[in-house]
Amino acid sequence: MTNATATTTATSDWELVIGLEVHCQLKTRSKIFCGCHTSFGDAPNANTCPVCLGLPGALPVLNAHAVELATRASLALGCTVHETSVFARKNYFYPDLPKGYQISQFDRPLATEGAIVVGHDAAGIPRVIRVHRVHMEEDAGKSVHDRFADVSAIDLNRAGTPLVEIVSEPDIRSAEDAVSYARRLKQILEYAEVSDANMEEGSLRVDVNISVRRHGEQTLGTKTEIKNLNSFSAIERAVDIEFVRQCTVLAAGGIIEQQTMLYDDKRQQVRPARSKEGSHDYRYFPEPDLPPLRLSAEYIAAQGAALPELPPARRERFVAQYGLGLTEVEQLVVTRELADRFEAMAAAAGDARRAANWMLGPVLAAVNASGQPLSAHPVSPERLGALIRMEASGELSNTAARQLFTMLEQQDGDPLELARGAGLLQVRDDGALVGWIDEVLAENPAEAARFLSGEKKLQGVLVGLVMKKSKGAADPKKVNQLLGARAD
Repeated sequence: MTNATATTTATSDWELVIGLEVHCQLKTRSKIFCGCHTSFGDAPNANTCPVCLGLPGALPVLNAHAVELATRASLALGCTVHETSVFARKNYFYPDLPKGYQISQFDRPLATEGAIVVGHDAAGIPRVIRVHRVHMEEDAGKSVHDRFADVSAIDLNRAGTPLVEIVSEPDIRSAEDAVSYARRLKQILEYAEVSDANMEEGSLRVDVNISVRRHGEQTLGTKTEIKNLNSFSAIERAVDIEFVRQCTVLAAGGIIEQQTMLYDDKRQQVRPARSKEGSHDYRYFPEPDLPPLRLSAEYIAAQGAALPELPPARRERFVAQYGLGLTEVEQLVVTRELADRFEAMAAAAGDARRAANWMLGPVLAAVNASGQPLSAHPVSPERLGALIRMEASGELSNTAARQLFTMLEQQDGDPLELARGAGLLQVRDDGALVGWIDEVLAENPAEAARFLSGEKKLQGVLVGLVMKKSKGAADPKKVNQLLGARAD
């Protein structure tokens, strides 16, 4: 039996059940309970104070901006934001947790009961992943294991960084949907401008809870948790590896232990880190130094009003307003900046279809080749809109439009004047076109005679010769029309 066959046999009887816990850093300049900076990449332990170091007598003060962003994040995910929520101490010992506890929320979180649509099935029915809760908490520090030989170092710059933890229901049934959920969640948070959601810098980290059960069963199996996954590819690979591992253990008559796991990308393996804690292990109790967080209905409504148009609504509008296909729309709304730029381009061009083709083709190709962000691309939506209008009207051929696009990347100026100065505008004047046609027919008498006698297949050859004589300036549509009229 091959490894692939053995894997299929081991997993075929089991259903995968996944829930995600996503830790998202809020986009504040200071920490959640003190005034220390949250900037990334500073010298170790530079951004610390008695509060985030947990020194005796230091008291936390809640960051109002963090509350605003957490509330907006919750509303963007369709959650109900509660007017009263309570901070709690989550007690555990770890070297990078200086206070010996983490200020979080437990039985009374900020928000509950949201949802994210991750796609549609073959019948067009949405695949919905429910969001169980959103709560605020502070981050811990960071253990550094590769700075010094034989010892670990502690960097507490991240200690006290404001987070929201977004916990899904166990509704996910495949690694692909786990990645789709994480992507859609990241996209919503970026649109709402509550986080930069930079996974490489740790602004978005994913913990994956995995269990398996036999098909048809309703009771959940024992779960393991894979911690701190910081890329979509890592989520997919870690889920697949752990699914196979659990199925193999159960198929052999073993049992799954509730454990916290770590994913090793280099070795492509998941290994145990420690026994998985339950909520009772953390000895939660209300934070005595912080009163309950009370938000008025008016405050919550104001945060909802501050949200921009979010990806689900924008997808629907792009399909309805611009008549674009779902695949194109998905690509256009990947980021808010891309969607905004497309809309500006479509308005300037008066042709959404051509604007979408240009955005998803030459523009993104040029941006990717440059390595710069889209915002740095030198061709504004208005100038590109003017180019598209000239292409749509026939003033520019497709080839000439690409040449003009390159010119616009390299120099300022009005697109029409640049095209005229470079001789890119197509000649549509009948007199000039007839002159070129007459010259081509005179220079190719045999082909001209056959064409005029009814051999229509030569028309393409003659059009090509006219285009060559005009150095690409002739409008090929009008040349075709004029030649066709000669043969009738």
